[in-house]
Amino acid sequence: MSGPVVDVHTHLVPRGWPDLASACGGTGWPWLRIDSERQAMIMVGESEFRPVGSECWDADVRRADMAADGVDLQVVSPTPVFFGYERPAAEAAKVARIFNDLTLEVTARGDGRLVPFCQVPLQDPDAACAELDRCLAAGHAGVEIGNHVGDRDLDDEGIVAFLQHCAEVGAPVFVHPWDMPDGPRLDRWMARWLTGMPAETHLSILAMILGGVFDRVPDTLRLCFAHGGGSFPFWLGRADNAWHRRGDLVRGRSEHPPSHYTDRFLVDSVVFEPAALRLLVDTLGEDQVVLGSDYPYPLGERPVGRVVREADFLTDKQRDKLLSGNALRFLGRG
Repeated sequence: MSGPVVDVHTHLVPRGWPDLASACGGTGWPWLRIDSERQAMIMVGESEFRPVGSECWDADVRRADMAADGVDLQVVSPTPVFFGYERPAAEAAKVARIFNDLTLEVTARGDGRLVPFCQVPLQDPDAACAELDRCLAAGHAGVEIGNHVGDRDLDDEGIVAFLQHCAEVGAPVFVHPWDMPDGPRLDRWMARWLTGMPAETHLSILAMILGGVFDRVPDTLRLCFAHGGGSFPFWLGRADNAWHRRGDLVRGRSEHPPSHYTDRFLVDSVVFEPAALRLLVDTLGEDQVVLGSDYPYPLGERPVGRVVREADFLTDKQRDKLLSGNALRFLGRG
């Protein structure tokens, strides 16, 4: 390896936070039920949302896992359940400040190997820009955003204004799917995560392309989509075909077909199979794929980077790009 191995897709959960109803207003906020020194449960109201372990908040545990997996740097982002996009912007701004400050406390114990990304109240562009600026000054290296705010996708004018600000201040943006549709057909087998998440990311990449965002936002914007770009890479040919054959409906505000824009964003490598990774590299290019794991959650990859390291179709130079160089460029360090 010619550089440090960088995992751009990990999450944290602090070990406790203030009562959010008192601190932020509103009701129904997530809270943490502590079950033992090493185990807890994220609760939403009285419902169990997700079990979490000490690797979510203990920097020493994270560093031990990183050493075991051969990872030198982790980008540490919020867990999307805390975004609060559905709430009044003032409440979301307060919760963002709380979790952003707690994130700095956790990553400060990482000996420089834990790279903090913040969250922002994306429903209010001005408040989002202000919180991003505060966080960059405090030590955050970038921002994680959800892929939509209600029915507003990434081509919404307010969200585009925020992305333009990110480009201006040089903040990398990690886009994570969240708030997937539910219902009887999706509430079995974790189908919201297995089908909804890939579809959400696919839709949001299309929104940026067909909504003309990449034609308006400067190419200095550093943007990465989680989970291999969802289903978008597999169906890029379908999107191009539709752009050419049904341009009356499909082209939207885009100046070029979707394949023209694949060098404008990165995707992570959390696709689990060599054939899927090969599709990413062949479709998007060897410069557009970065190592990601979704650590520490069960649907993530462990050991981190296994598929990239074992993929026999990658050259050593390509492997170095996926494990290190592309992520350093994303972070503004390469």
